[in-house]
Amino acid sequence: MVKIKVRGVEHYYEWVKGDSAASSKPVMVFVHGWAGSDRYWESTARAIAEKFDCLLYDMRGFGRSRLPEQPVGVWSMPIAAARRQPCPSGQEHAEDAVEIGYEMEEYAEDLAALLDALQLERVYINAHSMGASVAVLFINRYPELVEKAIFTCSGIFEYDEKSFTAFHRFGGYVVKFRPKWLTQIPLMDKMFMARFLYRAIPSAQSRAFLEDFLLADYDAALGTIYTSVSKHAAEFMPQEFANLSVPCLLVSGEYDKIIPAIMGKKAAELNDLVEFAMIPNTAHFPMLESADTYLQRVLEFL
Repeated sequence: MVKIKVRGVEHYYEWVKGDSAASSKPVMVFVHGWAGSDRYWESTARAIAEKFDCLLYDMRGFGRSRLPEQPVGVWSMPIAAARRQPCPSGQEHAEDAVEIGYEMEEYAEDLAALLDALQLERVYINAHSMGASVAVLFINRYPELVEKAIFTCSGIFEYDEKSFTAFHRFGGYVVKFRPKWLTQIPLMDKMFMARFLYRAIPSAQSRAFLEDFLLADYDAALGTIYTSVSKHAAEFMPQEFANLSVPCLLVSGEYDKIIPAIMGKKAAELNDLVEFAMIPNTAHFPMLESADTYLQRVLEFL
């Protein structure tokens, strides 16, 4: 298991590079969604590994990027400044330490710090769901680091206090009640994934989703529910999409109930640099439900 310390937290990451002997392939970074891990991106990464060196990682508090027991201290120096003024190896600015929260902006800074630690200067990005919100914020803060981006199942939504309050209350119950024995119930993984899918995916993949959900850190899982689906997000994300300055592709699933395709189309219409594509007969995981169609559209864009 390969890990690297990013802003005080050990982050799991892995490379998928294929069999090509090319030494100068571009890098594509994959960003997963809420309560997931890099595992569900593996099949997509393998499919394009002859064209790209693929970097997969687990976001802070999810998958194998476990949170420490105590609050995390990190430098307050912006990542861009840190690139110009690197710290000596093994040293951190302890005097400038601050506590990291679970805002999408903080996860964007995590990604910037990860690329900095791995000495990656320019990349492609494919980000899914909540991870796509992180990617949009990252790109607008560090556009010089991104060649092109794909947002899979993303979009903008309007704030409704009643429905948001109900969503947060329900989300709190879901995060709190996650006994590990759920994995022992026959077909529980398929029941868990039913809301997210239009087409069936292999049992191993649906089981991995359930395992990742049960593994997610409580504070990270609950915190990101409140920050990714919020009045604040509804107000600032339209402007973030409008401000994108690199070519992007936004892919939606036709029957996505989590982030309906209409939300993705509205986001794409805010910026001429954002193309919109809808994958027929799929829901929230088009890259798994209709892999060939998804890959064809992504490679056309790239």
